[in-house]
Amino acid sequence: MQSFRTELELIEHSTKALVEKDIIDLDKKIREFREGKIHEEKFRSLRLARGVYGQRQQGVQMIRIKLPFGKVSAKQLLRVADISDEYSNGNLHLTTRQDIQIHHVSLDRTPELWAKLEQDDITIREACGNTVRNITASPESGIDPNEPFDVSPYANALFSYFLRKPFGQELGRKIKIAFSNNDKDTAFTYIHDFGFIPKLNENNERGFKVLVGGGLGAQPFLAQTAYEFLPENKLIPFVEASIRVFDRYGERASRHKARIKYLINKIGIAEFLKLTIEEEKAVLYKTVEIDTDTIISIPVLKNKLPKVTPVINEKKYDQWLNTNTFEQKQQGYYGVYVKILLGNISSDRTRKFVDVIKKYADASDIRLTINQGFLLKQVWIEELPFLFAELSELELATSGFDSVGDITACPGTDTCNLAISNSTNISAELEKVIYAEFPDLIHNHDIKIKISGCMNSCGQHGLAQIGFHGSSFKVGTNVVPALQVLLGGGTKGNGKGRIAEKVIKVASKRAPDVLRKLFNDFEKGAVEGEYFNSYYDRKGKDHFYQLLKPIGDNSNLNADEYFDWGSEEKFKTEIGVGECAGVIIDLFKPCFLKQMKNWHGVPKLSITISLVTVSIIVMHHLFTRQKVCY
Repeated sequence: MQSFRTELELIEHSTKALVEKDIIDLDKKIREFREGKIHEEKFRSLRLARGVYGQRQQGVQMIRIKLPFGKVSAKQLLRVADISDEYSNGNLHLTTRQDIQIHHVSLDRTPELWAKLEQDDITIREACGNTVRNITASPESGIDPNEPFDVSPYANALFSYFLRKPFGQELGRKIKIAFSNNDKDTAFTYIHDFGFIPKLNENNERGFKVLVGGGLGAQPFLAQTAYEFLPENKLIPFVEASIRVFDRYGERASRHKARIKYLINKIGIAEFLKLTIEEEKAVLYKTVEIDTDTIISIPVLKNKLPKVTPVINEKKYDQWLNTNTFEQKQQGYYGVYVKILLGNISSDRTRKFVDVIKKYADASDIRLTINQGFLLKQVWIEELPFLFAELSELELATSGFDSVGDITACPGTDTCNLAISNSTNISAELEKVIYAEFPDLIHNHDIKIKISGCMNSCGQHGLAQIGFHGSSFKVGTNVVPALQVLLGGGTKGNGKGRIAEKVIKVASKRAPDVLRKLFNDFEKGAVEGEYFNSYYDRKGKDHFYQLLKPIGDNSNLNADEYFDWGSEEKFKTEIGVGECAGVIIDLFKPCFLKQMKNWHGVPKLSITISLVTVSIIVMHHLFTRQKVCY
């Protein structure tokens, strides 16, 4: 029997041929789809597993570029910038899953685009669809003084092992995996299908605390602890066995219930682990030793060339040092965070940014952060003012990284079929409020603000202290863009978290007033040193409902509030057929509930006819891809 290491070597040698086959196959399937030889739903599944995702705008695609644990080199970043110019609109969008997305790409050009990405070892394979998605990890892995060990090689090993695995191509739903590099849990393991936190046992042996069954979306679940300590060589066998159990026992009929979290909720964590242990007997490798030398952080040699001391604003520099840098475990070197507004950076600015990185940081290992920014590694302490000066010229030296003023947001109605109201323009407006009216809060890393365009939580609103998700409500015959306000979510640490609670829905244009109200109340009512969530618990949900109730009063709307942020057209709810596997249920549920309102005293036959009618309507929209309004 060949060893696991031998299999990886064989896979590595054959990767080029596999990639070429993938690209040729995608090109062939696109032609067959155009000729009507492949049904749209079958073709959708195929293209999604190859990172090609439908947009709100008909006829163009979003391409999701898969970057395991957020690692990208300067050369790869330049390649993506060139690709965006040639095939897209010159914008790179950084995601909360440490991917890069480019939008408005012609379907017919995707095989060519993919081929060019692969020239620099960049893949889009299994970036979407019912597959093992991009594996995320704390970006500080490898340089954090507080980590037991670097988790990057483990994340990389899982990525390599599960890529193109036959049993992982048509799962019931997607699988999301995260590695946090210490007990602070900066990768949010508690909302993933599989979460891993590094541990050392009494013999100083490496292992992981294992979390399973977490997830956000419309029905958030906190992950449960599977093992307090799982030896490192059992990591891959456990994940493989668990995925096989999920594939066999997970829901298939009701796709909106097809995540691991629902299976564990149904059968219990003990039964799930029992099935996994049984399944491990059939897994080829009972233990897998991880090569921990695959990811090595390279210290940058100090630039000894004489340089003129830059003229910088000392106050802004000190603020930047306090909020955007930290001392690495490698003595004399610093990690530097770069805040990217809404995760969007132009290709031109990316190229200039790469030139700066090459001067001052490790250009072979740049990390995308989970809150849509960058982390530069190995910056020599004496070079920090020079780096700050050059980043300032590019307007990339904004202070307050991962603070209240660093808002996470998904693209929302800019491109997504499922988004209800805008999540990008409103985020920029909220950041303006924070920096202009509450400047001291950019030093606050306790409060996180996250925004999604809908309830599905791509912007992670469910784990924020202050979260918003897109919504709407009717006033007479008009529809008003709205935001659902959620409070009290966040990370407790060591695999524990809390889900934000829905408090009130307000017109979208009133979101800045919501922030002002919350911050003023917190500053006035909190005791010295009290965290926001502690204050929320002490005051209670009703306190915040009553606080925000006047803002939620819809009896005094002005004309501007019927328009969404960034839009010159009067708002109307347009939700297209999305690309998520559970979308048919998402569309069915509101129609179903709408029918039920009038069912009191209605004969059963009439109810049956209504249900059939709703089902036909939903199926019609699913297969014609028309937009659905409700």
